[in-house]
Amino acid sequence: MTNVQSNTQSQAKRQPIEPAEAHVLVVEDNVPNFVLIARMLAFMGIQRCEWKTSGWQVAQFADTLPRVDLILLDIRLPYEDGYQALQKLRANSKLKSTVVIAVTAEASEEQMRRARASGFNGFLGKPLDPDRFPEQIRRILAGEDVWEWH
Repeated sequence: MTNVQSNTQSQAKRQPIEPAEAHVLVVEDNVPNFVLIARMLAFMGIQRCEWKTSGWQVAQFADTLPRVDLILLDIRLPYEDGYQALQKLRANSKLKSTVVIAVTAEASEEQMRRARASGFNGFLGKPLDPDRFPEQIRRILAGEDVWEWH
């Protein structure tokens, strides 16, 4: 199966979500980065945004939320990194199909390939571009796979 077929199939499985209806969990240990992300999400109409500062027990935390449509997961986190957190999210029956996007300052072609192979649904490199980020999130919520590291 080619990547195009694989991407088309994953898009077909996801229902589009309007930003105003989206429930987003941001897993980010850097407060200024979280504030920037939260402001950009609010700017585009996303009103439900939760925050967790580490990968430790992220699946347990997400499981307590009434709904999670999108998880923006930093790779470099204290206690458990984004890859370890993703494994636990995918092992949780309620969260296994949740869209999880890797967000990292270690943005490179190699990291993006590793994220794809690990089961992330997309990749956004830091620093996030305030001019591009809202459209990237809209595309993700519409069911598109977004893999952009620069």
